[in-house]
Amino acid sequence: MKIIDADNPATHPLQSWEWGEFRKTQGVKVVRFSAYQISFHRLPFLNFTVGYLPKSPFPDKKDLEKLKEIGKEQKAIFIKLEPNVEKKLSPNTYYLSPGLKIGKPLFTKYTSVIDLTPSEEEIFNSFKSKTRYNIRLAEKHGVKVQEDNSEKAFEKYLDLLFETAGRQGFYAHNKKYHRDQWKIMQPAGISHLFTATYRGKILSAFLLFTFNSVLYYPYGASTREHKELMAPTLLMWEAVKFGKSRGCTKFDLWGDTEPNPPPNHPYYGFHRFKEGFSPKLVEFVGTYDLIINPTLYKIYQIADKIRWKILRLKTKL
Repeated sequence: MKIIDADNPATHPLQSWEWGEFRKTQGVKVVRFSAYQISFHRLPFLNFTVGYLPKSPFPDKKDLEKLKEIGKEQKAIFIKLEPNVEKKLSPNTYYLSPGLKIGKPLFTKYTSVIDLTPSEEEIFNSFKSKTRYNIRLAEKHGVKVQEDNSEKAFEKYLDLLFETAGRQGFYAHNKKYHRDQWKIMQPAGISHLFTATYRGKILSAFLLFTFNSVLYYPYGASTREHKELMAPTLLMWEAVKFGKSRGCTKFDLWGDTEPNPPPNHPYYGFHRFKEGFSPKLVEFVGTYDLIINPTLYKIYQIADKIRWKILRLKTKL
């Protein structure tokens, strides 16, 4: 596993050297300086780009000026910043930095985190009673969980992922994106594929990341078959045990809703599933656009709204 700067180690898998190398396979320009890894995405039919700096340390004013310089070199309209910093730890002056505007989030502002430092018994007992019951139910009915990084298991996971995306109506990258990611992140020891099987059939699969003593849950998929066996719930519990065995101190569930979402919230089901494991809800500083070309930024915002309307429509077809 490589880091960007020996004095400024990456704080998140999306800032890892391997993630940057993966993004290059998608035709994305990657620029690294200090503790920052920025990807620049060329806009179709235009000689301009949009920069993205996800889950980085907190850029100070000097770093923001350097980011602007890099953005100009890459003909960026703006750079989207989503620091991996909790809101309660951030200085208020950050929100007043010139050229920054609150932007449309790509990551959720919140995530849920399970503390992995207590014993397995203590962690299990902290879960909600219904979650503990479902774990035992899955075990009783013979659901088996294992780490399976084989090509066959990965292809089945992809099938389940796209089945899940279609069923739940959310946007998913194409299979090439996921295959290219796997080819780089898995040999580096960052990506791990776990499957829950019943009578030889995979019912659910999680792709997990381990990075700097933190376990992450970026992708999960499942079939509608045998929903009564609660395979994803057992899979999450086995992921917790895996994280502890790898020396991880936290399990970041890769995003969550705001506190107490209404039942009609589009991610209410995800929230309820995660809530059963009694995680701590963490709020980040949020999303900011570092504007480099103000005129084109306004035009981009209008075009982006139209683009997302089209993508949402496609998920419903």
